[in-house]
Amino acid sequence: MSSPIRVTRALISVSDKTGLVERAKKLASLGIELVSTGGTSKALKDARLTVKDVSELTGFPEMMDGRVKTLHPVVHGGLLYLRDNEDHAAAAKAHNILPIDLVYINLYPFEATVAAGKDFATCIENIDIGGPAMLRAAAKNHGFVAVCTDGDDLDRTLETLQANDGHTTLDLRKSLAAKTYARTAAYDAAISNWYAAELEAPAPDWRGFGGKLQQSLRYGENPHQTAAFYTTGEARPGVATAELIQGKALSYNNINDTDAAYELIGELGNDKPAVAIIKHANPCGVALADDPLSAYQAALACDSTSAFGGIVALNRPLTGETAAEITKIFTEVVIAPGADAEALEIFKKKKNLRLLITSGLPDPTSQGTMVKTVAGGLLVQSRDNGRITEADLKTVTERAPTPDELQDLLFAWRVAKHVKSNTIVYAKDGATAGIGAGQMSRIDAARISALKAEDAAQTAGWPEPRTKGCVAASDAFFPFPDGLLQAASAGATAIIQPGGSIRDDEVIAAANKAGLTMVFTGMRHFRH
Repeated sequence: MSSPIRVTRALISVSDKTGLVERAKKLASLGIELVSTGGTSKALKDARLTVKDVSELTGFPEMMDGRVKTLHPVVHGGLLYLRDNEDHAAAAKAHNILPIDLVYINLYPFEATVAAGKDFATCIENIDIGGPAMLRAAAKNHGFVAVCTDGDDLDRTLETLQANDGHTTLDLRKSLAAKTYARTAAYDAAISNWYAAELEAPAPDWRGFGGKLQQSLRYGENPHQTAAFYTTGEARPGVATAELIQGKALSYNNINDTDAAYELIGELGNDKPAVAIIKHANPCGVALADDPLSAYQAALACDSTSAFGGIVALNRPLTGETAAEITKIFTEVVIAPGADAEALEIFKKKKNLRLLITSGLPDPTSQGTMVKTVAGGLLVQSRDNGRITEADLKTVTERAPTPDELQDLLFAWRVAKHVKSNTIVYAKDGATAGIGAGQMSRIDAARISALKAEDAAQTAGWPEPRTKGCVAASDAFFPFPDGLLQAASAGATAIIQPGGSIRDDEVIAAANKAGLTMVFTGMRHFRH
């Protein structure tokens, strides 16, 4: 491999033409010949730049609606031949193959097309063929060719060319090549995963995943861990697509917790104002109310101690009065689908508080893929989009739930879906009264949830905890009556759980004896 390499000829073929003309002018000013295709060539010619069409090199016109234009030995030979190999050089000369020393190609916008919800045929037409082939060829021959997949790459290359009398360095070319293979891998992963979803194939023989760097993070969960945040192009409202209005960059834990908070808010929908307060990816308080301020106050009251340094998510635009209340305690992040001018002014006084504004709420019923690493492999599953309505509930006790109990049961169930297992969630009047999260034993989750409610009552000066007359939700079935009886002793009058235990009859009998009403969902929500 040789370094440095003088760039004499650049092939440009871009879908996203942002900054194209300005960058091409800089290349031309360095005496570099421009070769291009289709719409890119037209844009450059319209800017009065001298451009040679690829068809002039190949001797073949673009055809088949542009599907065939660069897949030709003259193009790939110019990209791939080793300049210091005598046989390669002789073959290039014999076949009139000119060297291509720089490539600038950004691919057809397949990911954006899918995210926009376009039909199957449109998505297929936005699969780039020649682009990835040329990128990979140029990257393989990085000893002689600089390959750019976006404008930032070309800007870096231009700086090097200007500083080195029109030459690229080997270090630069290696860096560009490495990025190119990652880009084409992510592109192919997006296509293959979209195709698998279209074919409803939950477990294809091969699976690829990829993303684009959105943010380099200072560290991961702990300071000794490295971390970065990548986006997949999915248009789902949430932390990845939100706009950071104010505050410093989010940390790894901020991103993880904010995602958990907003997914929970999406679960609650938009029928009533809702607020969720999250700490370490678990809710410490969730509430529905007639207005956002009341919802925030009710959510905070569930566990004001844990809420310190937490994440607040709202399903309505942030108002000034709610913002003023939030700033009374230290909060890391607030995420909402909008904010009024008064709220923005109030938050400006808290420079370290991050405010994220989204385009809407995530759809809890939509499909998606979740990935978790294990030693030597990946666990892949579909998003938990299971949803229970009143019609799905089966009353299994002698007493049926009252209308108020029924509403609280459904609310508690939706919250429990977003709490780490094992969990018990107590709720009353559209607000959580106590949350027991992530316990190895379900009875321990019931105990901790009750203790949280007692602590909240003591903090607020209430005469009794809000678990008196509450409902209880369990993310999975009660294997024994003890967990149910613990909930009853905390004050629960109604229980919602999946059912399905071999001891369901014992649990139902215990509920009847305690005067409880209990409904089965037939669906569990483990969350690990």
